[in-house]
Amino acid sequence: MSRKAEPSFRESTNIMFNRAVRLMDLPPGLVEKIKVCNATYTVRFGVRLRGDIQTFTGYRSVHSEHMEPVKGGIRFAMSVNQDEVEALAALMTYKCALVDAPFGGSKGGLCIDPREWDEDELERITRRFAYELIKRSLIHPSQNVPAPDMGTGEREMAWIADQYARMNTTDINARACVTGKPISGGGIQGRTEATGRGVQYALQEFFRHPEDMKIAGLEGSLDGKRVIVQGLGNVGYHAAKFLSEEDGAKVIGVLEFDGCITNKDGIDIEDLKQHIMTTGSTKDYSGGDWHEPGSPIMEMEADILVPAAMEGVINLTNAANIKAPLIIEAANGPITSGADKILRKKGCVIIPDMYANAGGVTVSYFEWVKNLSHIRFGRMQRRQEEERHRLLINELESVSGQKLSDTFKQRYLHGAGELELVRSGLEDTMRGAYQSMREVWHERKDVTDLRTAAYLVSIGKVASSYRAKGL
Repeated sequence: MSRKAEPSFRESTNIMFNRAVRLMDLPPGLVEKIKVCNATYTVRFGVRLRGDIQTFTGYRSVHSEHMEPVKGGIRFAMSVNQDEVEALAALMTYKCALVDAPFGGSKGGLCIDPREWDEDELERITRRFAYELIKRSLIHPSQNVPAPDMGTGEREMAWIADQYARMNTTDINARACVTGKPISGGGIQGRTEATGRGVQYALQEFFRHPEDMKIAGLEGSLDGKRVIVQGLGNVGYHAAKFLSEEDGAKVIGVLEFDGCITNKDGIDIEDLKQHIMTTGSTKDYSGGDWHEPGSPIMEMEADILVPAAMEGVINLTNAANIKAPLIIEAANGPITSGADKILRKKGCVIIPDMYANAGGVTVSYFEWVKNLSHIRFGRMQRRQEEERHRLLINELESVSGQKLSDTFKQRYLHGAGELELVRSGLEDTMRGAYQSMREVWHERKDVTDLRTAAYLVSIGKVASSYRAKGL
């Protein structure tokens, strides 16, 4: 596939941005200001490893500072390059605006295969990369707050937070310099599952609207719907697990880098995950049929397709063969602009990435607020809430002379802890953001898809912020 026929991830992002702004009444200067990346810092640093100096290249891109701090993950992957990082930073700007997280967009990346290095080596590399960014305020609680992304997780965020604290010993808000940390290091409950949980809440909200389901040719509820998940990393695993275990959906296909699993009766996601963790591979899994890597499992008959790994997996080579009438972009940019056009012509409904995977940044926002307030959510009010509920239950039973069921009492008397509050806040955010998108989607005749609607909402919010600043 030639580059001319298939735009890069960044070009795809710009094409979709341009398609949206053509429908808006914004001055060209403001459009350009919103579109371009403010700055990208490239760092090349050396670390003495294995008896020699190894040189690494990393990036931190700041797309928009209409709100500060700016927010965005750091990924460790060999595919990391400036174009990709800048496209992802732009997507973060629009994502934060769409879900009302008060951040500008940023993104970082290190060109490295984390699997090639031991844990202590990876720690030294991560700390040196963090050092290079921290000394330029590209990691800072009030200026630039990273989070995990592909190839990184709680462990790397803990190293970065510690590196910042070492370099800023008197900063009382040091823990707020990064999100996605382990609980013991100032993290928040529900952060690891957040993006996958957000995908679940997004689908639940879509299925609350018969009018929207009808456009996709679907009806009923999530119960029994056939789902294909591409990528069983953190996001794909949690999305598949929640949809199958809590909503009754049947995951009939899972695609991983070393093979694919299918089972028309539904795959036990937890069982498959344990098999992969134990054996390091999808091979020899007894709960389904194994297929070679690259098998066209995404093209199977299904109701919902969840691309949850890399960008560009649905492109001009396979878009016409995709049969699922509903696609939810759990990954960033999994559908190229050319494929997007083909799918829309077929009548496929796409729930776009800037909305669908915004669960991560939403819960990162909660973690950042927790770190700045220096108190766990629910700590002060939980038991008082339980006591008030107990008084009400006792009075009801006393007046009526009837005993309420133990199941009801147990659920009603349970005061909301941090995890319940995080999930509640995330669900409220995902529902509200979907409402704002579908409003534009249904009220404007010139908006025929959710992606354009999402861009219109988010660009409008960014433009309002710039105008308020006097630009």
